[in-house]
Amino acid sequence: MSANLAKEVGISVSEVCPMLFMVIEHFKNRDATAIYKRYSEKGRMAPEGLRYIDSWVEPNFDRCFQLMECDDRALFEQWTSHWNDLADFEIVEVITSAEARARAS
Repeated sequence: MSANLAKEVGISVSEVCPMLFMVIEHFKNRDATAIYKRYSEKGRMAPEGLRYIDSWVEPNFDRCFQLMECDDRALFEQWTSHWNDLADFEIVEVITSAEARARAS
């Protein structure tokens, strides 16, 4: 069920959608080259069930912010194990602004 359909039928988005996470990836030594090289060679290496949505990178290559979703937070441990020699990770569960507004009302 899509988030828009959930709204139409009066169901909370969080009831039907996987959890959202903002992954803050701190490039070690601001070395984005090593990250992109591995990505080019091996792909994202995310386990089944962990879905990448979009990402943004600071111009100084200090951090990358990735929006991801999954039903099982433990999948992040499997995924980050492929990258933790090149980056440190902060994984924060987030909700959409619409969901925050609905919860606050």
